[in-house]
Amino acid sequence: MTAPTPRRTPAGAAVLREDVTEAIRVAVFEELAAVGYARMSIEGIARRAGVGKTAVYRRWKSKLSLVLDLVGAFAAQGLPAPSSGSLYGDVRALLEVASHALRHPVASQVIPDLLVEAARHPEIAETVKAVLLDGQQGVMTQVVREAVARGELPEGTDPGKALDLAVGPLYWRLVVVRTPLPKGYVDELARSAVAALRA
Repeated sequence: MTAPTPRRTPAGAAVLREDVTEAIRVAVFEELAAVGYARMSIEGIARRAGVGKTAVYRRWKSKLSLVLDLVGAFAAQGLPAPSSGSLYGDVRALLEVASHALRHPVASQVIPDLLVEAARHPEIAETVKAVLLDGQQGVMTQVVREAVARGELPEGTDPGKALDLAVGPLYWRLVVVRTPLPKGYVDELARSAVAALRA
């Protein structure tokens, strides 16, 4: 009986090098921050990544699919659920993570631009919602559930309202108005959100 011929590992066009893919991912966010989605081009991304245009097109069919894929990857990662043992501690931890992310130089340029593009592209709107809302909604749901179990919040407390009260002002300041946070702002916001939820 003849031994089966071992299958060859695909070569050439069939193999996508991960280091090239990662260089393109980095270049996309840098290009978004530098020129915005509307002016971003596959040529500019390829140039910034140090690769040819074909390397980009072998992975993504367009700049829209590229951006949706990368932004969606962040949504899939999710946020770590805080577990401080108190409602104030959990809300403050969530605000600290969110404020750090929103103050990142790339995020501060990319998020407002994607919000504008979301009005024109339903696909971007869905992905941005997943990144900006769904992940944090899931975390806040857990925070509220644990606070109810500890007796810190009444049964039926709405996690959506909790998220609005806690994170809404943060987005307003950092994404819309784009002003620095005063010293102690996160502490004060966490206290105010907790007080409003208990009222």
